[in-house]
Amino acid sequence: MFPERRMRRVRSRTIQPLLCETTLSKNDLVAPLFVDETVKAPVAIASMPGQSRYPVDMIAAVAGDLYERGCRAVLLFGIPAFKDEAATSAYDPDGIVQQAVRRVKAAYPKMVVITDVCACEYTSHGHCGIVGSTRCGEKDLLNDESLLLMNRIAISHAEAGADIVAPSCMLDGMVASIRGALDAEGYGDVLIMSYSTKFSSALYGPFREAAESGFSFGDRSTYQMNPANGREAFLESQLDYEEGADILMVKPAGPYLDVLANIATIGIPVAAYQVSGEYAMIKAAAERGWIKEKETVLESLMCIKRAGADLIITYFARDVCGWL
Repeated sequence: MFPERRMRRVRSRTIQPLLCETTLSKNDLVAPLFVDETVKAPVAIASMPGQSRYPVDMIAAVAGDLYERGCRAVLLFGIPAFKDEAATSAYDPDGIVQQAVRRVKAAYPKMVVITDVCACEYTSHGHCGIVGSTRCGEKDLLNDESLLLMNRIAISHAEAGADIVAPSCMLDGMVASIRGALDAEGYGDVLIMSYSTKFSSALYGPFREAAESGFSFGDRSTYQMNPANGREAFLESQLDYEEGADILMVKPAGPYLDVLANIATIGIPVAAYQVSGEYAMIKAAAERGWIKEKETVLESLMCIKRAGADLIITYFARDVCGWL
């Protein structure tokens, strides 16, 4: 009790660094990158200042810049020239992501390349897999038919050289299905980073502009998580762990730190995705002088790390590597 117990004793400027409980490093960061089959030069993303869609012949240089700055992992999203209901471009051996993987790995073999395994950028309707009629009489994502599609996408990414495949479609059984497909094709050493707890969030808007992945009908609330449900969120990740996921994920990150902390107790690595809306809000407030960008970014990432994240996927990765 005061005056014997003085908490400020440990907060002197010289003592604070010695007793810091959480440390953020460049090895914690994953940089998302957009590769666009339809462009010849970088195209700025209006709702995500500082971010661009890149042509495939530039992606190795972009990844290389990140690598030289100390970022050791990228997460690739593709925007194809052709879309259809079956997402055939998603598993094309010469598809946009497959080309990007080969180029990055050829130029920077030690860069960890993660690929998003989903269909929303590749389908004409914008949903994350095969769509059909459900028992309710409405069109919606069909789970088991879509699993077969995810298997094909994941195998094509592994064949191109991906180190980690990251299914983001929130299908029941997606980890077990992809793990079995990869192992059967001889890709047992390719990791699965599952978007195991992905919320149906209002914070994805800028990403949907960037990746051209908006949906033409309905929404994704029948397969993504209800933001109100914490117990269900934990169970989603628990099931993916039991199916063989190597890394679990919580998306978005900042508003769901309680969920992240719970999932970290499962005992395997956990990633947190600081999503496009989180990025855009910080950027917009900083541009108006309402907050300090660097300090806000570092604080937000430190809190994500403190909550239990082993990896942080953030559009600020390049800047943070220059600040640390």
